[in-house]
Amino acid sequence: MVDTVSTLAEWSVAIIEIVGILIIAVFASYALLVKPVVLFRQGKAETIFREIRQNLGRGILLGLEFLVAADIIHTVAVELTLQAVATLAIVVVIRTFLSFALEVELTGRWPWQGADHSQDA
Repeated sequence: MVDTVSTLAEWSVAIIEIVGILIIAVFASYALLVKPVVLFRQGKAETIFREIRQNLGRGILLGLEFLVAADIIHTVAVELTLQAVATLAIVVVIRTFLSFALEVELTGRWPWQGADHSQDA
């Protein structure tokens, strides 16, 4: 039974990691190849750089969430050792820092500050 759970967890981790990587790759491809052409055709050439950065950043953030989930599943279900938990903690701290840094870079505010709707009007 333990071997079955471990094998299932390993497969799940591999699938979730692949999904995370694909999300980053697809968002990057879209941001770099499709979005500039669409914006240029719409006459919004001045916003291309900002839009590319925001789309790429969103893709990285979403991909990181999947990669963190895969790391957690791997540590809890496959390799529950003190060293694995410590490694997971370090990875989660680094990825959380990256997520916060990207969020600040994309929106100009911390994630817990909420949306500023004064610019929507």
